[in-house]
Amino acid sequence: MTTPLFLLRCVQLGLSIADLELLSIGLINDMYAESRNDFCSYAVLGTQQDMDLF
Repeated sequence: MTTPLFLLRCVQLGLSIADLELLSIGLINDMYAESRNDFCSYAVLGTQQDMDLF
């Protein structure tokens, strides 16, 4: 990953320069990947009962 690409991802996530002092590169990459999943729809959603059984 190049520096401009990393900074672009930070801007897309709405992170400030001050935020970058608190976050690692890996965490920012994970946040970006998860942000792309926000609009996915899932066929089955877990309930509290499912979590209790887990």
